[in-house]
Amino acid sequence: MNIIAIYPGTFDPVTNGHLDLIARAAKIYNEVIVAIAENKGKTPLFSLSERVALVEATTHDFTNVRVIGFDNLLVDCAKQQGANVILRGLRAVSDFEYEFQLAGMNRRLSPELETMFLTPAEQYEFISSSMIREIARLKGDVGIFVPDIVHQQLIAKFSQE
Repeated sequence: MNIIAIYPGTFDPVTNGHLDLIARAAKIYNEVIVAIAENKGKTPLFSLSERVALVEATTHDFTNVRVIGFDNLLVDCAKQQGANVILRGLRAVSDFEYEFQLAGMNRRLSPELETMFLTPAEQYEFISSSMIREIARLKGDVGIFVPDIVHQQLIAKFSQE
């Protein structure tokens, strides 16, 4: 069976924690689609096209990983892409309640899609994109938490302020 996983998120910016999950998922699934949400309800630091480009640049070594942007309902995007699994990351117990509700709603909307959870490696379980943005905004060094290309883009973004 060809199992295609879709890993949705805003990836604003992509972190080493995200990349850890992508690398591990790439070993499990035939194909992993990193689906970057436009997320009109938030004001992202990076545009959708910038986020797609950053994730593409940091995942180019994976032959079975594809990166897309989307602005519709996740279950609809998953169907359009032929995905049969929604991949979600769980960093801490505090993530579980929200993710559990989301998985239940997605199951009601699209019963043929399964939600699978992966936990990040221990060294990444505290990293979040919002923390990275805040540290970078305050001129802190986030180089150990994100790929070098992302680090450079964060420096460039916040040097414009």
